[in-house]
Amino acid sequence: MQGVSRNFFTLAIIYALCGMAIGLSMSISQDHSQMPTHAHTMVAGWLMSAVFAFFYHLFPAVAAKTLATIHFWLTAVSGILLLVGLFILLGGHESIEPLVAIASMGFYAAMFLFAFIALPALWGRN
Repeated sequence: MQGVSRNFFTLAIIYALCGMAIGLSMSISQDHSQMPTHAHTMVAGWLMSAVFAFFYHLFPAVAAKTLATIHFWLTAVSGILLLVGLFILLGGHESIEPLVAIASMGFYAAMFLFAFIALPALWGRN
């Protein structure tokens, strides 16, 4: 695994470690107020990044394109801002909500970009 696929899988591992740490913290403290952050970290972070990594690993010609690199950085930056912002928001700091909204839109844009990249490759139109 190399390039964009390696970057996505590295990001996935970091998300998994962070998400599991949030889960352990909730379990130990018996305070489950960060459950949405934990769930988003595990699904939007760990799972989606791992899927992206394996897609690009299976389609190396697509991974070599500039759009794949843009996809990685848009996903990474918006995802990290989303999850950190969500953690702060659920910690009681409502003023961070605009950042969470902007990061959410960026993360959606990254998924839309992935659809634009992946669907032609899957259907043999690349």
